[in-house]
Amino acid sequence: MFNLKKLLTTRTSIIALIFFLVIWEISVKIFKILPFILPPPSKILLATWSFRKVLFLTHLPVTVLEILLGLLLSIILSVLLALLMLKSSVVEKSLYPFLVASQTIPIIVLSPVIIMWFGYGLLGKVVITVLITFFPIIVNTFEGVKNVDSQYINLLKTMGASSSQIFWKVRVPAALPAFFTGLKVGASVSVIGAVIGEWLGGNAGLGVFSRRMSSNMQADAVFAAVLILALLGISLFGMVKKLEAICIPWYFKINNDRSGRP
Repeated sequence: MFNLKKLLTTRTSIIALIFFLVIWEISVKIFKILPFILPPPSKILLATWSFRKVLFLTHLPVTVLEILLGLLLSIILSVLLALLMLKSSVVEKSLYPFLVASQTIPIIVLSPVIIMWFGYGLLGKVVITVLITFFPIIVNTFEGVKNVDSQYINLLKTMGASSSQIFWKVRVPAALPAFFTGLKVGASVSVIGAVIGEWLGGNAGLGVFSRRMSSNMQADAVFAAVLILALLGISLFGMVKKLEAICIPWYFKINNDRSGRP
């Protein structure tokens, strides 16, 4: 069905983006800002085109691999630990404070230590990505499997359902919306983890490219890498959102029915 509201929202966002870029371009020229401080959008696009082979064939695949491996490990660890905390209150009380504490320490402080432990290769970057993406996924997953309406569980118990049947029929469907919420956040910030690791050292990756360009005072090339990273983060968020719509269409249907939308 044609979604007029979604079309108008998309069109408004595009117009706002174009307006922002035009203001940026004009402001740089009016105030005569030096290119190595703030390049205009036109110069950034030219730099993206000039370095397209290096950016898209050499550095982008490395960053994407680090992000995907980090997200995959985060999902596996989050689901396993969430189930362990659900199974044992002792594990929950012991582990949860450490999960919260892990987010109070700036990742930039831990990153050099992680690189020393795991090296400047792929593994070090993946571990940093896991540290950044892990928390929102596990917290949302655990809250999803734990905070299930007891009426549904009691109903299945009266019908003679086993623990495994209750888990798959009630807890898993109830946890999926929260899981995907955490995964969307994790996918969005996963770019940060990969780039932090690449900034500390490495041979390839968009973070490595931007670090080299910044040392050469090529701000337009740095912004070109930033542009690609931003698009990458948006794309990952969009893919998770699309996967969410495929996996739990009933959730959106229920919400639409409640809100009265067609």
